[in-house]
Amino acid sequence: MNTVFIFHGTAGYPEENWFNVFEEYKQYLNSDTILVGHSLGGTFLLRLLEKSDIKIKASFLVAAPIGIQPIKNYLTDKPFLDQPFNWNKIKEHCQKFFVFHSDTDPFVPLENGEQLAKNLNTKLFIIPGCGHFNKTAGFDKFELLLEKIKGML
Repeated sequence: MNTVFIFHGTAGYPEENWFNVFEEYKQYLNSDTILVGHSLGGTFLLRLLEKSDIKIKASFLVAAPIGIQPIKNYLTDKPFLDQPFNWNKIKEHCQKFFVFHSDTDPFVPLENGEQLAKNLNTKLFIIPGCGHFNKTAGFDKFELLLEKIKGML
């Protein structure tokens, strides 16, 4: 049975809020798990895979910052971004990655998505004109993401 976790963006820091909250659900991580992270939720997803000892089914990263400036919320997001990522460990703990980014994101530059896809050895899906994939950008449905998730179920 597949379990899907969706991680939202900015608020909190890795040594406290998010990891302590997730600890309660850690038992549901297994080879059928799918993780979806938007914005800093994608960065949290990467940090989670670094610490994991389980190989999950798939990870979907949408507009995730990995430290390439300028990042609008860099000061608040810095605790997730100031240490280098262990890309080998991240890749060891996930069977398949999907990376989505827009060419008009005002918060996280496209270069973050490009480098993320390169580091994960996966395709980058560039979605033109979708900003930060939020309602403010007029983006309230993400059919391609839904299609790709359904394809992994």
